[in-house]
Amino acid sequence: MYVADSRGTPAPAVTPEPQAVVPGTPPATAGGTPRPGRRAALAPTVLALGTVSLITDVSSEMVTAVLPLYLVAGLGLTPLGFGLLDGLYNGVSALVRLAGGHFGDRLGRHKALAGIGYGLSALCKPLLLLVHTLPAIGAVLALDRTGKGLRTAPRDALISLAAAPAERGRAFGVHRAMDTAGALIGPMLAFLILRGAADGYDAVFTVSACVAALGVLVLVLFVPGRRTRPAADAAPVSLKASVGLLRGKGLRRITLCALLLGLCTVSDAFVFLLLQRAGHLPDRWFALLPLGTAAAFFLLALPLGRLADRVGRRRVFLGGHLALLAAYGLLLTGGAHPALPYAVLLLHGAFYAATDGVLMAAAAAVVPGEHRGGGLALVQTGQALARFAASLGFGAAWTVWGARPALVAAAVMLTVALAGCARLYSADTGAGADVDTAADAEAVADAV
Repeated sequence: MYVADSRGTPAPAVTPEPQAVVPGTPPATAGGTPRPGRRAALAPTVLALGTVSLITDVSSEMVTAVLPLYLVAGLGLTPLGFGLLDGLYNGVSALVRLAGGHFGDRLGRHKALAGIGYGLSALCKPLLLLVHTLPAIGAVLALDRTGKGLRTAPRDALISLAAAPAERGRAFGVHRAMDTAGALIGPMLAFLILRGAADGYDAVFTVSACVAALGVLVLVLFVPGRRTRPAADAAPVSLKASVGLLRGKGLRRITLCALLLGLCTVSDAFVFLLLQRAGHLPDRWFALLPLGTAAAFFLLALPLGRLADRVGRRRVFLGGHLALLAAYGLLLTGGAHPALPYAVLLLHGAFYAATDGVLMAAAAAVVPGEHRGGGLALVQTGQALARFAASLGFGAAWTVWGARPALVAAAVMLTVALAGCARLYSADTGAGADVDTAADAEAVADAV
């Protein structure tokens, strides 16, 4: 698909990937491979960032769990209006991810950029208490997603630079599992608050703001913040050089496949709304639906990350989208069967566990250390913009055609996109390595 198989011994002609010097890098042999017979210990940076993400996700998922119902049932937005907001919620972050990744690389201050992003999102939570119209809510969500966009690439750059290359799937799996633990706790808190508080939505937004502030504090106190130093022979860091990474076959394929598959990905909020309607679930249970996805994600993130390190990240990534296609199929054919919610949420969580961290681990393998933030941001931006378009398109299709025809169209598009990515996969004749690092490094040098 988008990268060669990760199994086997790298070809002699492939030079080791240049690594930026960051605190918390685990012991490794030359080239970043763990000592034979031993699994490298996880870097403290990975665990600290996992804790920050856990706390922050408690805050953000409290809001995410109630936002669709708050907007559609509480404020009376149409599916098209919600699709616009949901697309904005994800699409705006894409527009600033390149800036966050680039400036993190250029300044060597990935922690500082991540801290600004986390802080900005934390400041937005109380503002939801004050806004009640579509334009005002859209502005607050855009500001919140600006913070997410600023922090995502620098955070993932810190994780990838702290982990040995052969262990990146595992490192991202641990981080995503901790992140998803927060996604489990957040909806549970929202559910309890909605049931126990008189002004349920306002109470959710207030608690969310307090938890977000705690996450920023943990980042400041426990995540190492020393400046990264590029290798002596590294190409100068510039936006042109970062974009020039797409000249390399590995990153170009990853980005293309992430974009194509993102165009066919129905947003979480729409999946939960579809599941509520298909299963005839009462409104009061809606906030618990993300728990099923989060639980499956939490349980599967680390095993699938390890599997991706062993059998190839492209295979696991494709398998995750097959799970998503199966979830679409169940929503179309499952009717009101009692097991439908459990099966759909299990497949939905498996999709994220097999794609989220695995995609970043694969992308990190094709990007030199000094361009890590900008390179990861390129992939994230392409995927986020594609999902922004998918959210708008699905909302419009639901409004015009109805929910079922819109989902049928999404399933057909996903099937075609999977076939196209599988063709790219079969055309890749490289054996034994995820990437040709030397070729991609040459592409960076040509872009400078």
